[in-house]
Amino acid sequence: MERVGSFADEWARLKSGPPGGGGGMRLAHADDGGGGGNGDVQSSKAAWTAAGSAVGGLSGDVKKALTALETGQQGLATGGGVESAAAQAEVYQSWKTYLDKLSGRCTALQGRLERAGNDLLLTDDNIRGLFVELGKQYQDTPAVGGGGK
Repeated sequence: MERVGSFADEWARLKSGPPGGGGGMRLAHADDGGGGGNGDVQSSKAAWTAAGSAVGGLSGDVKKALTALETGQQGLATGGGVESAAAQAEVYQSWKTYLDKLSGRCTALQGRLERAGNDLLLTDDNIRGLFVELGKQYQDTPAVGGGGK
């Protein structure tokens, strides 16, 4: 079993690349001209809200499917010793449980996506506000000389 060293040792190992391979680890945000990010990551409340809305729409679609499944079950007799009816009722129950949980998961994810958009936007605005206030407090002095004098 391989023993894991300190964080610094592990980080150095990761940066050096895979065993036997060349090159180190590349981070997506590193501006090395190799197709990484541009270093200007921004959050967008609209994007987070749209993602939440799309997931919420999935929840609605799952609920419609569940309603159709329940409608299809009406009138099915599971008594009387018919094995296929009993098996079908068991399959129905497993799908009902699955769809109920899936709908709940979509609803929970929708709320978290929308909250992430709000939280990130507030964070960006708060940070931007801090720098604006700093800029107001420490304004540059006008240049002296030059300008054809």
